[in-house]
Amino acid sequence: MKNNARMIPRLKYIALTLIVLFSTSACDQVLPEKNEKTTQPIEVKVVVVTMFEIGEDQGDAPGEFQHWRERQALSTRFSFPQSHHDIYMNLNSGVLSIVTGMGTSRSASAVMALGLDPRFDLTKAYWLVAGISGVDPEDASIGSAIWAEYLVDGDYAHQIDAREMPKDWSTGYFPLFSKGPYDPNRPEAQSEVFRLNPQLSNWAYALTKDIKLEDSEQLKTHREQYQGYPKAQLPPLVLKGDHLAGMTFWHGKLLNDWANQWVKYWTDGKGEFVTSAMEDTGTYQSLLYLTQAGKADVNRFMVLRTASNFTMQPPGLTAAENLIRGEGESFVGLAASLESAYQVGSQVVDELVKNWAKYKANIPH
Repeated sequence: MKNNARMIPRLKYIALTLIVLFSTSACDQVLPEKNEKTTQPIEVKVVVVTMFEIGEDQGDAPGEFQHWRERQALSTRFSFPQSHHDIYMNLNSGVLSIVTGMGTSRSASAVMALGLDPRFDLTKAYWLVAGISGVDPEDASIGSAIWAEYLVDGDYAHQIDAREMPKDWSTGYFPLFSKGPYDPNRPEAQSEVFRLNPQLSNWAYALTKDIKLEDSEQLKTHREQYQGYPKAQLPPLVLKGDHLAGMTFWHGKLLNDWANQWVKYWTDGKGEFVTSAMEDTGTYQSLLYLTQAGKADVNRFMVLRTASNFTMQPPGLTAAENLIRGEGESFVGLAASLESAYQVGSQVVDELVKNWAKYKANIPH
């Protein structure tokens, strides 16, 4: 009886262990935390940065992450409680992907947390943001894929309510440390504008510019509303264009005009506003700090945004009508933009992995 009594706690422990083991998905290999003193960090070749997922990571309506998870066989999961979502990786290819969560603060903190994670060697890794965005109908149609060179921040500013601004001002939104909208004595940029490695951006564009992107009758019907905007009525295509990042989901013709002016102002007229989303200046800022710490290389950073919606209303509708009827949430171009992000982004990822012996030491251009 005494021996049986002693065995009961042991049997409970064994049973609990088996429950934990068998509760882990058979599709995922879950790796424990690595002790950096005894284990070499895992070399990462490419980090794919996505911002959101819808529902599950596999098998349902996809968000930005799901195509990468399934099609790149990212089956090894690393616990990542210090951020929004666990890390997934293909240990054979060296491709790793994260889901940062939406918004600049989440993207910045997620990238910083990954960069400081001792389990991974990211010193030679390429970083690819692959996410959806709004698109200026002056430049492209929904479903298109756009490689950025300039990232401009739309949050770092002064603001006066338009109802209280001076009558001769065009906007109540103007740069910090300036005397008003588009002050010709522009203050020195702090985190308002970043320029990606132009040679790498041009290489990625050249590699993918001839890809034929998915089109559909639904996309065609939607873009036909934008009479007077010839580029908005084209089928989806791959192009280069610059990106405005801001935490506020803005919409409408007047704010679209502001976005164009704001990007030109901060890039000395060299940048062209094409896409709008939230996160990328935060991601860049963290990578810049990680580069200074010897943990990453910001010169290996690429941003690919694909158009899920237009940033302004079509003729005949107000901005409010267009946003409320669905342009702000139920994006007509969502499925096509997610497919474009993978179709275009994966060509770059696959090229880097296939020719890693060349690209590890030498950034392509």
